Amino acid sequence: MYWVILIHVIMSWLINFQVLNLHQQFVAQIWYGLNRILEPIYGPLRRILPDTRPLDLAPLVAFLIVISLQAYILPVIFGFA
Repeated sequence: MYWVILIHVIMSWLINFQVLNLHQQFVAQIWYGLNRILEPIYGPLRRILPDTRPLDLAPLVAFLIVISLQAYILPVIFGFA
């Protein structure tokens, strides 16, 4: 999930800076596929987070949650610590 969120964030920057174009079928398929995968994660976070209209903080919070799960919680659960 770490890589999926990272790819989604980088791709959103490239689309906003018009390096990638959603009119290209391959780019659009990847973009909409990533959105369908990540929207169930981002949606609840967007409802909790304050509205910062130009910036979407949901990917950052999701990224931090994935990193903290990977670094702190999973090793404790599975006895790696």
